[in-house]
Amino acid sequence: MAVFSRGFGARRRESDPKLPPGQYLTEDFPVLSAGPTPRIDTADWSFSIQTEKNTTTTWSWDQLHDLPIEEVATDIHCVTRWSKLGTSWRGVSLDTLFAGVDTDFAYAMAHSYGGYTTNIAMADLLGGKAWVAFEFGGEPLDPEHGGPARLLVPHLYFWKSAKWVRGLTMQKHDDPGFWEQNGYNLHGDPWTEERYW
Repeated sequence: MAVFSRGFGARRRESDPKLPPGQYLTEDFPVLSAGPTPRIDTADWSFSIQTEKNTTTTWSWDQLHDLPIEEVATDIHCVTRWSKLGTSWRGVSLDTLFAGVDTDFAYAMAHSYGGYTTNIAMADLLGGKAWVAFEFGGEPLDPEHGGPARLLVPHLYFWKSAKWVRGLTMQKHDDPGFWEQNGYNLHGDPWTEERYW
């Protein structure tokens, strides 16, 4: 798949203590995507969690918005070395979505409209660490940034925050997703520079 990006070049690390090693500060919101931007109407959008017990829980766009919505203020860090500080999002916590889901597996594979996948440990999805986000900066999330909804896992490199997210499939093992199969780290902690294998 082709990769499209603004600001894909490396720059020197700035001295802000909020920046992980090797990162530079940007005021922009660069775009990096594995493939073309899908266009999903909210009437057709859904999010599901499929467990190892062959059960699937699904939320429509309206059902997602009927759940408690949280305001999320956070910094984001891309493996291509840019960081954007003080971003604001709105979405539904994965804690809320998993409240009625019965699973014993420790890992999940995120699936996106367009075919993108990324693996994430449950320890990185729960405990107030991840959301299905549908607003950025007080506005609906633009398609180029993953709208109508994306996964938001801000404590990991941003490739883990799958754009155009459509669901999670539970996994017994930490099997790699798209970028992980192509040499990226299985976990992706920016503070320890878990960029590549």
